[in-house]
Amino acid sequence: MASPVFFVKKKNGKLRFIQDYRKLNKFTVKNQYLLPLASDIINRLKGAKYFTKLDVCWGYNNVWIKEGDEWKAAFVTNRGLFEPQVMFFGLINSPATFQALINSIFADLIAQGKVAVYLDNIIIYSTNLEEHHRTMHEVLK
Repeated sequence: MASPVFFVKKKNGKLRFIQDYRKLNKFTVKNQYLLPLASDIINRLKGAKYFTKLDVCWGYNNVWIKEGDEWKAAFVTNRGLFEPQVMFFGLINSPATFQALINSIFADLIAQGKVAVYLDNIIIYSTNLEEHHRTMHEVLK
């Protein structure tokens, strides 16, 4: 079962390639990993004086699809059938899978109250500038 594709015009006039995974998503067992609540993230930031917000570019596309499962995310165009090697936006489990991965990468910094993560947004927060710089260095390495 290959998913159809279409294009949507972006604000800058360029076209965005979209895979229509609605049919596939109906039959997919949903990942139950919970996304953090915005209110919980905001509460964690209380008392901090310094903030840095980072965005993971093409976040989902940095996650490989499990070998052997590529066919499940196949899509068809007028150029043929394609099986993606990386996770795409639109797959029902992409948000939960990405959140679980990014939480595991930054687990220590999250537990220490230095970093908060919501999907592809990483917030570094601290009460003093030296600590902030150290945490930024740790996140970016």
